Amino acid sequence: MILIIDDDIAVRASLLLLFENEGYKATTAASQQEALAIIAKHDISLIILDLNFSIETSGEEGMQLLQAIRQINTSIPVILITGWATIELAVKGMKLGANDFINKPWSNEHLLQSVKTLLQLHEKKASYHTRKQLNSLYNFQHIIGEEPAMIELLETVGRVAATDASVLITGESGTGKELIAEAIHQNSFRSNRAFIKVNLGGISTSLFESEMFGHVRGAFTDARTDRVGRFEMANKGTIFLDEIGDLDAGSQVKLLRVLQDRTYEVLGSSRTKTVDVRVVCATNKDLYEMVAKGTFREDLLYRINLITVHLPALRERKKDIPLLVDFFVATLKEIYNRPQLSVTREGIKWLQQLFLAGNIRQLKNLVERTVLVSRKDTLDAEDFRSKLTQPIGQKGNIQLPDVGALTLEETEVMIIKKALEFHKNRITKAAASLGLTRSSLYRRLDKYNIPYDEASD
Repeated sequence: MILIIDDDIAVRASLLLLFENEGYKATTAASQQEALAIIAKHDISLIILDLNFSIETSGEEGMQLLQAIRQINTSIPVILITGWATIELAVKGMKLGANDFINKPWSNEHLLQSVKTLLQLHEKKASYHTRKQLNSLYNFQHIIGEEPAMIELLETVGRVAATDASVLITGESGTGKELIAEAIHQNSFRSNRAFIKVNLGGISTSLFESEMFGHVRGAFTDARTDRVGRFEMANKGTIFLDEIGDLDAGSQVKLLRVLQDRTYEVLGSSRTKTVDVRVVCATNKDLYEMVAKGTFREDLLYRINLITVHLPALRERKKDIPLLVDFFVATLKEIYNRPQLSVTREGIKWLQQLFLAGNIRQLKNLVERTVLVSRKDTLDAEDFRSKLTQPIGQKGNIQLPDVGALTLEETEVMIIKKALEFHKNRITKAAASLGLTRSSLYRRLDKYNIPYDEASD
């Protein structure tokens, strides 16, 4: 049963009708005392809590009631709702244990979405499966790993994928955050809709609004045609905001609004648009540390991390390295038409001893670098050791420049161009050799305006 706590009879009646029409059982309370009495007597599954009662607009009454509710029940989902919304109230409420924060007047669709998500998360209990069982339950075919930490992570991903919860994926660079985001989408009810990836670290402040929300012709000097923004592309689907820790303060404010109200304006237009989108974010930075330093908005952090998934570094899951190497070698056999490729047991053991700061991406690049340069089909520890620091310069492969000769961006452009040339513009093979997904390579081609005539894979 849903409990609606609000002193306004019109609000109580409106929400009661909304929930009952959607098939939910609901009841109401007009005061703190009445609410606590209902909670003590009934099995309440979710609470809608107004922050202000009588003429009070500070939100303190609602905060006191929230604390009292948490003393009785620490896990029941609570959605705060108020007509006197402030950022401070939102953050304070989240710190006291609220799960979401919605402003009056509310969007019925947005509110129902939040209610459904929180009820699903509350009802789903953690279960324990083997990797084989997880594979039969979910679509995790592109995720390699059998370490306990990975099994636990995949359990969480499987449980939250079916909800509409916002998910924050954390972990070092190269740990596979994009693959986890894709898995969340593929196992959700939005799987047949768009999955839009956005590298926020690659969008300049001046282009943020145009890129994310679109623009109309004439909105600014170079706006010669209308442009559809990423949020509109992702409508009814999932938007993946990668490297969210790189977002500047001004862009954080603009992003917060669309995540909070699900509304935005196209640049150059005064018409407000609404969007129905599931949000998944990723970062390799410590956002809590950034909040403490004042470089990341605390209210934005609470909006994006209803569920947090942390990907362990590869050095913390060394038993998965043989599985990853086998997967990479199997792929390279097909790409380079070398069916006899294999790695010795000594070679695997040597790879397991590496620190691998670049994680899975670095391991993949090292394996492919070794395969490309070595003429042997059976690779051992010495083959990998010699390629760990040796630049590739044979058979059209990439010769890395000396440090300082080029900027990081210029180096990346050169490497991408070389990979395209070597693989004759076959995007899948070029992306694989660079340790990227196809979509990630396409993003870089667009970012750097690299011309290419795509060949059939």
